Amino acid sequence: MPLPFDGAISHFFKEEAPAEMRSAILAADKGDMLDPSYPCRERLSRKIYERDMAALQIELVKMQAWVRDSGARIAILFEGRDAAGKGGTIKRFRENLNPRGARVVALSKPTEQERSQWYFQRYIAHLPSAGELTFFDRSWYNRGVVEHVFGFCSAPERERFFSQVNGFEAALVEDGIQLFKIWLTVGRAEQLRRFLAREDDPLKQWKLSSIDVKGLARWDSYSAAIAETLRRSDAPVSPWTVVRADDKRRARLAAIRHVLRAIDYPDKNEDALAATEPDIEAAICGGADLWHA
Repeated sequence: MPLPFDGAISHFFKEEAPAEMRSAILAADKGDMLDPSYPCRERLSRKIYERDMAALQIELVKMQAWVRDSGARIAILFEGRDAAGKGGTIKRFRENLNPRGARVVALSKPTEQERSQWYFQRYIAHLPSAGELTFFDRSWYNRGVVEHVFGFCSAPERERFFSQVNGFEAALVEDGIQLFKIWLTVGRAEQLRRFLAREDDPLKQWKLSSIDVKGLARWDSYSAAIAETLRRSDAPVSPWTVVRADDKRRARLAAIRHVLRAIDYPDKNEDALAATEPDIEAAICGGADLWHA
């Protein structure tokens, strides 16, 4: 079976990736962390991960029951570089929830008609109604990063986005929507390792896109756009939560705990929400300052 995009990711790895990045990927075992600044050298053990995740799944079901009965509206945005683990984290949030009240929104590129509308307009129809949780797998923040990096929007369009986004989100919160913004961040070597694994797996090749391939050489442009986006859209009423996702297991647990701790549902099991590794979780899950650091 031919590799997607004619093996462009393998070519980048062999011919264009920094030598130290290639060496780190080749030398690492499957569970090793590649980023030396990550606070652990190996990923969380499967035994601990499955134990903690099972307890959190019960809490998520309790939380959804409260959302349904109370008529609460909860929107959770997931942003991050390609292969940061957005889809996998959303999957763990939803796997035991009633799908009728827990929707995923993953919009494709805007149509010509949508491009003529107010930028936020196409997202409004997907906001949660009473008793619903909505998970956005990417969101209106496409304009802050991806559209900017690839020239899909003009500088005035992006500036208009930044001038409006905080007010837009403040209006959602004022109207009663509980809004969570989660930015999953991953190191450059780890991202490339995940791309290589996708390229080699026929069951995961569909996850790759031309944007992924072209974005490999635009790491610095992405970084600058992310830094600006977090700086300009991290507001008291709608703050960012940054999760370092080099270890997917720790990232998923941290993201779920963060959301559950912030929602006041009955019969909450505080022991289930207590981090097994509190110091490590504090180092990988925090505010926007965590990304800048």
